[in-house]
Amino acid sequence: MLIVALVVSASASSLSDMAGRAPEPEALRASLVAAPGCDPAMLPGVCDAPGVSPKRFSLSAAAFELGSAQLPESLSRQLAVIGEAMRDQHAIVRIEVHTDASGSREESRLLTQRRADAIRSFLIERGVDPYRVQAVGLGSSRPKLPSDPLAPQNRRVEIVRL
Repeated sequence: MLIVALVVSASASSLSDMAGRAPEPEALRASLVAAPGCDPAMLPGVCDAPGVSPKRFSLSAAAFELGSAQLPESLSRQLAVIGEAMRDQHAIVRIEVHTDASGSREESRLLTQRRADAIRSFLIERGVDPYRVQAVGLGSSRPKLPSDPLAPQNRRVEIVRL
């Protein structure tokens, strides 16, 4: 079976920047529930009813050790809340990991893929259905601040509800 994920650019109003704090569990659960008119069992990108769009949570990836995919404690605490909320939901999410432009494009892409895979594994170990979690490392290809490719804000993890 071929599953195609539709990548949709989020507007500023659909992005929740969690900075260094853990998300509120109830708000997170509400965000993971599909919008009215969207069947959660459908493939990603199929739910195209009016008002249905991805919800993004942005977590800082600046706490990662340089060149490491080992989850830092601060990020693990945030992800634990996300994992707990996801166990009871039917949401499909994509983990997108970004970095700044300080390294080569290919090294950055590979590093962010390892980080995305580590986050996916963390969520699966906490009971999230592996078929509901996609992981993609985007390297430095989509900076949050294009005018400053070395800015720490470009190093981030985005959890996208599809």
